[in-house]
Amino acid sequence: MEAAILIDILRRAGARVTIASVEKQMEVKASWGVTLVADALISACEQEVFDLVVLPGGMPGSARLRDCQILEKIVRKHAEEKRLYGAICAAPAIALQAWGLLKKKKVTGHPAFLDKLPTFWRVKSNVQVSGEVTTSRGPGTAVEFALSLVEQIFGQNLAQEIGGTLVSVFSLDVFRTSIIGSYISFTTFLISLIRSQLL
Repeated sequence: MEAAILIDILRRAGARVTIASVEKQMEVKASWGVTLVADALISACEQEVFDLVVLPGGMPGSARLRDCQILEKIVRKHAEEKRLYGAICAAPAIALQAWGLLKKKKVTGHPAFLDKLPTFWRVKSNVQVSGEVTTSRGPGTAVEFALSLVEQIFGQNLAQEIGGTLVSVFSLDVFRTSIIGSYISFTTFLISLIRSQLL
């Protein structure tokens, strides 16, 4: 769910989204029987330059993302170069934290994984932007997370325009406020690599 929502909303904004699989195949079966098809294997993306790298959550998907050395290298490079990266659900705690990319960053994540985040820096907000990293709680906050990423790349006006067309359960006038969401963990072994150039 998170991956599909992120991809859809970023593409609505005009981003060229590359869906990369950290598996050996392009087709990935997520939990609940949802099949996602990647645009590329992560190995084909290693030398590319992206404006944003986003990790969807879920388990054991977040652990598979964490264990992918190519992905770790890509995200580390983003962090070092102060380019945008983000994660949702279990991925902030399982992948970004394990890679040491959350130091001195306020972060959030799925309630079941909050205790794995640094006590002083963790927050319970739906979406947390801290410098170049953006984190979010789970499937129920995926729309809000995606709109935050659109706002950071393309500006507030486009984020509000897209948010208005979604007829979502929260108003962009109260953007980043509390919403009721379903925090069902799911498995996906994809990451979204985003280029902000318009199609």
